[in-house]
Amino acid sequence: MGSLKTGELAQQAGVNVETLRFYERKGLLPDPPRRQSGYRQYPEESVDRIRFIKRAQEVGFSLDEIRELLALRVRPGTTCSGVRQRVEQKIRDVRRKIADLEAIERALTELTASCSSRGPISECPILENLDGEFPSPREAKAKSRRP
Repeated sequence: MGSLKTGELAQQAGVNVETLRFYERKGLLPDPPRRQSGYRQYPEESVDRIRFIKRAQEVGFSLDEIRELLALRVRPGTTCSGVRQRVEQKIRDVRRKIADLEAIERALTELTASCSSRGPISECPILENLDGEFPSPREAKAKSRRP
């Protein structure tokens, strides 16, 4: 089995050299052995590992979560259910983030609706609201629910 120089690995994996070094520092890519000349020599399977890392990032996994997934691959006794549980947790996290973003969108829409785009900046309802002179959309909603 052959080995790859840093530039060759980066090119084959579709990343730049700094990305490889970053992954090494983060513990996602093992430190490769070095030739006598000091050049790193990566095993060919490093290409697949880097591609795995990039695909996992693309679907939203953090580097810590990717490190866990990589560790599961080599942990004796690990089953697919362990991986599935992590993916299901990621789905729950994504849904929470979507809900948070939708709440932010509603608040921004309400702020925009409060402004006629006329008048001096000193009377801007958006800025006044952000200053806290009026209740935030979340506070107003909470007040309207109280008896």
